[in-house]
Amino acid sequence: MLRLETIICTFSVLSVAARAEFKARNCSEVREASIAKGFGFSHVPHQEIPGTHLRVCLQGNTCCTEEMEDRFGQQSKQDFENLVDEMSHTLRSTFVSRHKRFDEFFLELLENTERSLNDMFMRTYGKPYMQNAEVFENLFAELKRYYTGGNVNLEEMLNDFWSRLLERMFTLLNSQYVITEDYLECISKYTDQLKPFGDVPRKLKAQVTRAFIAARTFVQGLSVGREVAQRVSKVSSTPACIRAVTKMLYCPFCQSMPGVKPCKNYCLNVMKGCLANQADLDPEWNQYIDAMLLVAQRLEGPFNIESVMEPIDVKISEAIMIMQDNSAQVSYRVFQGCGQPKPAGITRSARGVSDVFNARFRPYSPEERPTTATGTSLDRLRIVWNAMQHSVVDIKEKLKDFKKFWSNLPEAMCVEDRVTAGNASEEECWNGHTKGRYFPEVQKDGLTNQVNNPEVGVDITRPDTLIRQQIMALRVMTNKLKNAYNGNDIYFQDSSDEGSGSGSGSGCTEVCPTYMDGTAATEIPVVRADRSGPVDNSAPLCAPSVALPTMLALSALALQRQWR
Repeated sequence: MLRLETIICTFSVLSVAARAEFKARNCSEVREASIAKGFGFSHVPHQEIPGTHLRVCLQGNTCCTEEMEDRFGQQSKQDFENLVDEMSHTLRSTFVSRHKRFDEFFLELLENTERSLNDMFMRTYGKPYMQNAEVFENLFAELKRYYTGGNVNLEEMLNDFWSRLLERMFTLLNSQYVITEDYLECISKYTDQLKPFGDVPRKLKAQVTRAFIAARTFVQGLSVGREVAQRVSKVSSTPACIRAVTKMLYCPFCQSMPGVKPCKNYCLNVMKGCLANQADLDPEWNQYIDAMLLVAQRLEGPFNIESVMEPIDVKISEAIMIMQDNSAQVSYRVFQGCGQPKPAGITRSARGVSDVFNARFRPYSPEERPTTATGTSLDRLRIVWNAMQHSVVDIKEKLKDFKKFWSNLPEAMCVEDRVTAGNASEEECWNGHTKGRYFPEVQKDGLTNQVNNPEVGVDITRPDTLIRQQIMALRVMTNKLKNAYNGNDIYFQDSSDEGSGSGSGSGCTEVCPTYMDGTAATEIPVVRADRSGPVDNSAPLCAPSVALPTMLALSALALQRQWR
């Protein structure tokens, strides 16, 4: 009797245990969780079934059909790519927006500077400027072509501008002579000795080259950063990665634990394996960021493009005034070296006087700059530039935040509540097999460190081709940025400036003397006006002529008053 009672009792305990086990393996929770995530499975088992059909998740008793596992795999690929896209969105959008903003500003600055120079010179020099405006139009066209990526040597282009300007001015100021092309070619040989425009060309060249090299290279750097970020964030995931992500995110469903999130270290190993190639981008990416920060300093310093371009009309006008002040000496030295040109006819001489020194030839006053209801174009650009200065500070801070972005990506993706259970639930998280602590150590970053990754099979002998291309693009851009910081354009490394160093920059390695600093500026001599009477426009101009020096003196005096 006692034996029978023992058997009945044992059977009852086993029955209760069996009922409890059956309740634990019910798949209703999986069905509800699947519906909540938007899965429209044709069939979800009411209770566990044998899992011999599974290829990713554990093949024991399971709540997943073959259809469910396949759909989980497809969703895992989409989830992973969406997560990478979300994590890199700020990075990509920052480069896109800042590249657009800086590029538009620099182009607008060029256009408005040219417009300002044209307005000023029309009011100051009148018809002589109109007849020679293409010299200045070509200057700005070449500056724009350089900025937009054209193969322009800034030094040679600026030297050519001053040579053309010298030819035009010499011809205008010596209109009593026939100046041939051969004679102009002879003049160009003496340009360095004559220095007809004083020290303005040398100083302006140092400023313009350094400013334009920095501006162009910085915008190119933003463009490269944008392209690299967009391409790397779209790198396709490998089948091994998708299997690992599926196992991490959706195999808990098959184990009837849809609410259990992955352990953080488990997630880190999966992501480090999936993003191994991206992490290899980091060393070159960090050097690129450092180089961008260096060039950003140039956009804030004395050689920023706005402070160089805004007063360029005044500086060129000063050079013209210096040429006028010294025209007699320049002409005398040219005549000594190139010979006396043939005199022109009376008709041409008379026409030359009225064309060159008409009534509109008068000094420019900053107060007379043409205005509109909204102010001048440059006044508006000053407001824009103030905002741009804040943008420079802003982009510098963001660039600093973007260092180590790619190696930090797994950590960013495995944050608590987004994907994982976090560090606070080490015993209550999914470890790839069941709910419990994850014991394997977290792998280091990079492709070669994934050789023993316990979660993702990574072929360390086959680096991703697209990633390697981006590494090379960053390396090339970093070299350009470092050269730009030193004022050098790597396209023209063989070109040399009057100073030390190479490249089309100023040759300075740190801080170059700022133009109009008061120590190196050329003193403009004050020429007193000749009050002997009006000039007879019909009189022939022969050297030495009284009329020409008289008009030069009057013009120089008037222009000189502007600078006092």
